[in-house]
Amino acid sequence: MSPSPPARRLRLGLPRRMFSQLLLMQVAIAAGVAVLATGLFLAPLGHMLDDQAMRQALAIAQATAAQPQIAKDLQSTRPSVDGPVQAEAERIRKASGAEYVVVMNMRHVRWSHTDTTQIGKKVSTDPSEALAGKEVMQIDSGTLGRSARGKVPLRDAHGRIIGAVSVGIEYNSVRAGLIHAIPGLFAYAGTALAIGALAAYLISRRVQRQTRDLAFSDISALLAEREAMLHGIREGVVALDHAGRVRLLNDEARRLLGIGDEAVGRSLDDALGEGRTTDVLTGRVTGTDLLTVRGHRVLVANRMPTDDGGAVATLRDRTELEQLGRELDSTRGLIDALRAQDHEHANRMHTLLGLLELEMYDDAVEFVGEVVGDHRATAEQVTEKIHDPLLAALLVGKATVAAERGVALWIADRTLLPDRLIDPRGLVTIVGNLVDNALDAVAGTPHARVEVELRADGRTAVLRVCDTGPGIPAERRELVFTDGWSTKQPPAYGKRGIGLPLVRRLAERQGGTAHVDEAEGGGAEFTVVLPEALEEAGPPAENGQGLIPPQKTPEDGGTGLRAPVHGREEESR
Repeated sequence: MSPSPPARRLRLGLPRRMFSQLLLMQVAIAAGVAVLATGLFLAPLGHMLDDQAMRQALAIAQATAAQPQIAKDLQSTRPSVDGPVQAEAERIRKASGAEYVVVMNMRHVRWSHTDTTQIGKKVSTDPSEALAGKEVMQIDSGTLGRSARGKVPLRDAHGRIIGAVSVGIEYNSVRAGLIHAIPGLFAYAGTALAIGALAAYLISRRVQRQTRDLAFSDISALLAEREAMLHGIREGVVALDHAGRVRLLNDEARRLLGIGDEAVGRSLDDALGEGRTTDVLTGRVTGTDLLTVRGHRVLVANRMPTDDGGAVATLRDRTELEQLGRELDSTRGLIDALRAQDHEHANRMHTLLGLLELEMYDDAVEFVGEVVGDHRATAEQVTEKIHDPLLAALLVGKATVAAERGVALWIADRTLLPDRLIDPRGLVTIVGNLVDNALDAVAGTPHARVEVELRADGRTAVLRVCDTGPGIPAERRELVFTDGWSTKQPPAYGKRGIGLPLVRRLAERQGGTAHVDEAEGGGAEFTVVLPEALEEAGPPAENGQGLIPPQKTPEDGGTGLRAPVHGREEESR
């Protein structure tokens, strides 16, 4: 035979669900409060009934002692069952409902008693206080058992104490009164408990709906998971209440927005200040995957309302992606330029081969000199005016791209920038964005030209980029610096409307300005001023600065850089 399965033990404990636990705890609390209130009420009730019985006994004793005939009969008769004192005492006992009415003399001898066999005997309890002129109330035991007693002195017509009167109320009747009150108390307590249980059930049901019938352990686990998720993900999370105040910030949101815990409990307008980022997070600007610039970071924000009137906003850092996208655009432009140069180079090689085969050696030498001179002049013209290697390399590359796109890229005659930049990478970003926008604006237009001017005014760097494009209407000149605003089609890797806002933010971060005006002769003219962008001038160096030692060539003629178009330098527009 197979062994029988082990019997399952009955496990006792609290239920798992929050609804059941909450209901059980509230009912237990209500029952405990009801029992405690009943007990607290019964305790003083017993004392109150005792005090009431003693006061009743004392009042009967006072009324008995106030009758002068009892004092006269006590002095003029002997204690007997048929005596006048016994008769009067029994009448008073029956009329008042007392257990006994005892009249005694100064020697503690009874003149009256409910049990007639006790008449003529001494009382069982000490009446000395009453015989001394005091009124006494007490719970005591005597020949008839436990009773509530009242004792008063008995005085004659002259006010002298000649005895005492002791009246007792049966204690069982007091207890019966207490017991009689208990059912009523229990009825009230039960009603209160039932109402409390019903209220507990309704509250528990509401909590059950709001918590989706989760257990306490599930809620604690969810809170732990939420904390781990919020502070572990690489997206910023900002939670807002119904009044628009910050309720929660995770670590990534603090980093991206540049704020700390002091922002919790404040509105976003106070915590972030005015700007597109605040408008996006508060919902004043609606949409999905909204672009905004905060500091030097490019952010993508999404906002989701919650049931309580608040909202949760998520932030993603697209700075690196935007940089990669722009680098990809530049790389594609360079590739296109190299492809065009490759075709042009093949044509030149074919031309050179034909000249050699025709034995036109002098013409071949002149042709090679002209081709080499064009490229050398391009690099020399840039490095002669711009001594920073990063900026010079950027503009040489942009000249090649411009030539491939049929645009003349000019370096203005006033351009002169020494190699003393504090943040050359920042200026490279500004120049690259402005030149790219200018090339996009003029590409495909007749006589397309872009002019770049870079000069130093003390420690201030001034950048001016002009184009011959359609220009920007006056009412839109501030709008172009708004995050996400653009008139161009978005590229494959993301969205537009980032370059110009980033230019202004980079300029403002260095205490400078960026604005746009109408260029002379039409088109747009962007001007960026960067105070203290250059280091203090040091002692002059022995050698020249730049990628290529600056030199003036006869072909240059001091007219500035003119980018080659289709392999030949454009003579005039």
